[in-house]
Amino acid sequence: MATGVSAPGRAQVGLKTARSDRWWLAPLRIGVILLFFVVYATIRIFMNKWYWVGDFHYLTPLYSPCVTSSCVEGSSHLGTWFGNFPRFLPFSLITFVILAGFRGTCYYYRKAGYRSLFFAPAACAVPEPHKSYTGERKFPLIALNLHRYFFYGALVFGLLNVYDGIQAFHGKGGGFGIGLGTVIIWVNLIALWLYTLSCHACRHIVGGRLKNFSKHPMRYRYWTFVSKLNPKHGTFAMTSLFTVILTDFYIMALSAGWFSDLRIIN
Repeated sequence: MATGVSAPGRAQVGLKTARSDRWWLAPLRIGVILLFFVVYATIRIFMNKWYWVGDFHYLTPLYSPCVTSSCVEGSSHLGTWFGNFPRFLPFSLITFVILAGFRGTCYYYRKAGYRSLFFAPAACAVPEPHKSYTGERKFPLIALNLHRYFFYGALVFGLLNVYDGIQAFHGKGGGFGIGLGTVIIWVNLIALWLYTLSCHACRHIVGGRLKNFSKHPMRYRYWTFVSKLNPKHGTFAMTSLFTVILTDFYIMALSAGWFSDLRIIN
């Protein structure tokens, strides 16, 4: 049975849409950004190189943690859990599954993806091209409901990124040091944590299923904090995409020898 504007009983309007504004601009812009990030991240994780700067202990977030024997010396902060990977298998396979799962099932990215990539619908008062709608009850869309579980994994990886950020305060030859790479890594960390903590799943975990906040003052405090971040979740989601790309590209460029790190201290 047809749904949406084609459903029985709905007035049949011949126009595609009565909107005269540039309603297509927002979904087009978001779609280009999402596709760019997907293509860039896919290429980078399959490169299996240029992810570690040994002089300053810079590790790109796309390869953290690097836990295979194939990782370059010094980049395995947590040790090696696996042997050598074949060339076609990304060293950052675990990272990719968890973080791609977290972002892919995110409520904001679901909205952005539905509008920009699947046109379901592309904008308000613009009919979608699909003839039927089944919701998120069947495979593969039902897997989107795993978001809260991917959130726990994202928290663990967020802590690992903090550890990587601390390691980035490393001077050439040893000792304490700060470079432009250190600053970029920590800017990315702030963006990632704002995105993670503003998550709808985080808000539910810290304050959901409570009948009386007065009996849980600490959880209420956390819930209030997350609730203040939550309205900007979409902004943090898109900002963190760019900071991840910037951080990875900068570390890749240093590792490849395209240019040198700008040192601030040591």
